[in-house]
Amino acid sequence: MTIDDWRRKIDEIDRRLVELLNERSHCVVEIGRIKNIAGEPLYQPSRENQVLDAAVRANPGPLPDAAIRRVFERILDEARSVERTVMSDEHGKK
Repeated sequence: MTIDDWRRKIDEIDRRLVELLNERSHCVVEIGRIKNIAGEPLYQPSRENQVLDAAVRANPGPLPDAAIRRVFERILDEARSVERTVMSDEHGKK
């Protein structure tokens, strides 16, 4: 494959990653709604640790485990932000 072929492949992977991240965010929003109704806190460190540990366990490389952990820490941070924004918007509408 040429460099352009590899770049097209990367572009397609990036498009799929964005799609999956948004799909994940929709799930996060729904979980946030359920937590809100149940009176549970949005931030649950034990669950985040489970997610981080699972991501590292699923890592076959070549990215090092520390890199996977950092990427998922960022994903989780953004997920909390989405949850807070949606919950804040919904509380403002009531």
